[in-house]
Amino acid sequence: MSDTHCPYCALQCAMTLAPGVPGGPAVEVRGRDFPTNRGGLCRKGWTSAELLGRGDRLTSPLIREQGALREATWDEALETIAGRLREIRHASGADAIGVFGGGGLTNEKAYLLGKFARVALGTSRIDYNGRFCMSSAAAAANRAFGLDRGLPFPVSDLDTADVVLLLGSNVGDTMPPFVQHLQGARARGGLLVVDPRRSSTARLADDGAGLHVQPAPATDLALLAGITHVVLRDGLADEAYVARRTTGIDALRRSVSTWWPERTEAVTGVPAQTVREIAHRLAGAESAYVLTGRGVEQHADGTDTATAAINLALVLGLVGRPGSGYGTLTGQGNGQGGREHGQKSDQLPGYRKITDPAARAHVAGVWGISPDALPGPGIPAVELLDSCGRPGGVRALLVHGSNVVVSAPDAGRVREALGRLDLLVVSDFFLSETAERADVVLPVLQWAEEEGTMTNLEGRVIRRRRALPAPGQARSELWILAQLAERLGAPSAWPTDPAAVFDELARASAGGAADYSGLSHALLDTGVAAHWPFPAGSRSGTPHLFRDRFWHDDGRARLVPVRPRAPESPAGRELSLITGRLMGHYQSGAQTRRVPELADAAPSLVAEIHPVTARDRGIADGEPVRVAGARGVVTARARLSRDIRPDTVFLPFHYPGQESANLLTSARTDPISAMPEFKNTVVTLAPASGVSP
Repeated sequence: MSDTHCPYCALQCAMTLAPGVPGGPAVEVRGRDFPTNRGGLCRKGWTSAELLGRGDRLTSPLIREQGALREATWDEALETIAGRLREIRHASGADAIGVFGGGGLTNEKAYLLGKFARVALGTSRIDYNGRFCMSSAAAAANRAFGLDRGLPFPVSDLDTADVVLLLGSNVGDTMPPFVQHLQGARARGGLLVVDPRRSSTARLADDGAGLHVQPAPATDLALLAGITHVVLRDGLADEAYVARRTTGIDALRRSVSTWWPERTEAVTGVPAQTVREIAHRLAGAESAYVLTGRGVEQHADGTDTATAAINLALVLGLVGRPGSGYGTLTGQGNGQGGREHGQKSDQLPGYRKITDPAARAHVAGVWGISPDALPGPGIPAVELLDSCGRPGGVRALLVHGSNVVVSAPDAGRVREALGRLDLLVVSDFFLSETAERADVVLPVLQWAEEEGTMTNLEGRVIRRRRALPAPGQARSELWILAQLAERLGAPSAWPTDPAAVFDELARASAGGAADYSGLSHALLDTGVAAHWPFPAGSRSGTPHLFRDRFWHDDGRARLVPVRPRAPESPAGRELSLITGRLMGHYQSGAQTRRVPELADAAPSLVAEIHPVTARDRGIADGEPVRVAGARGVVTARARLSRDIRPDTVFLPFHYPGQESANLLTSARTDPISAMPEFKNTVVTLAPASGVSP
């Protein structure tokens, strides 16, 4: 029996792995009581063990030879990689080598990957797929609060909420066990869901349980400005809180002064009375929360939209108030920890800025190198991928825990970029669509085969425990990075024991915003509730942030004026494409498409279309359709539904090849966070003649 946590989303539901039955998976998944899931799991969690014994599992290194991948020994694969990296670095400099990480890596692997990039390779060119997930929310929280933690309170605090305003998150599909924490608000009629689709989460607000607000795509910032206008105009703000705990209220008042409810309605389509109702219900609740997700953040103005949500929560006095708050719902399993300890292009462990001399000195001291040896800030994910094979860009790319061929925006352009590389190395446990294009593929461990830690959406550090031995020649990334560091003659120590790596991470994070210095595997094994910051000497960490002060030097939060911009809007017969997840699949689908129960439930791409839209284009339910945009074309099967606006089409993003929704999405990015514009793409829709449904 082994207690661990689910390998998928950031809720990190607790589970126990027991020995499997003959003829079945090697281990059996059982739900385990834990504050986030209370014994419940979604269908992804219940079926997660099926991936552990699959026949297509990667169990030995692969090297491309004469256009095909062949099996190789570890020595051959590692020597090939090290030799090519040395050649490229000698010819073109350290920044000709790039590293692309993932939000599913353990804290230990994320930390060592960032160290490997900057110490063993000497490159600044590192970023990760969390740039596609949490970057706008993080940027907004950092400028408002001085610190970014997805939920600055335990998720169980939501249980007693009177009102929850949930913007751009379909938790009913993406993290179903989370829904139990919304039941109190539902029972009080206080679940307010903002989504252009009538998603499974939006349906929870039916029958007196709350309100579903269905704005036009990409108008969330205008809606939030309108709600904040009502709060300030109608005297609903917590003026004492605003005066004591914030700065910038006068500029904020001016910025929302023109967003009266009727103007908000004209832009968003949300009735003016509904705008007023939301403001008054939030202000009148004894316990109220504002929560955001990717639907409002994956835009070129995503940072400003998340900031507008924070502004609303601050003027209502919710942030840091017991029983109320603001938070953003982290997506990937270790999306929180993955960005804290060195995978982001501008950060060092502990959430330290790489441009901060004191931060550089501290981390360099832990690593035993000169601060001057550390590179400066790199470039974010979209720019990093686009630079592949270009003059002055990266010539080699090491990919860990990410399937960029499916998950990155403008995926066709990413495919072309990877084809320009001199060397592509992918570490994975299946031959993903990205690994299929690699020059060297390295087989790594899955969640139940390794020790380590993850940090969930509450900032709670939890233990992942090994239940099975490694299959074949699969190895941990910790071992791979240490082996490569040795071959490259890198300075510093390169431990491979996860507990030892965590101890080094703890020292490197000490004194930083995300301080783990009081934690260890041994302490976490006692079951302590370990919400960071957890400095040395702490007994319980910090489950509730911002109770007394914010992280800016003066202790106050910043109210930051933001103004809605006109989004790219469809004209004529064009539609707005929105993308998202299905309950049975996860991210690029590289794992869930291999689980028969999940794949059978959603085997191929389906376009959700309003019946009026379909009738206007001669499309029948179940027929193949062609969705086209400026960057590409995908084929899908039509599903007619009144749950979506007539000016919108919805595609899930889990599928490869010509079913990849990201062939259509834009690589345009937010100027602050570098988040791509996933959620606002102009497309056309037509029957796909000659294509079988």
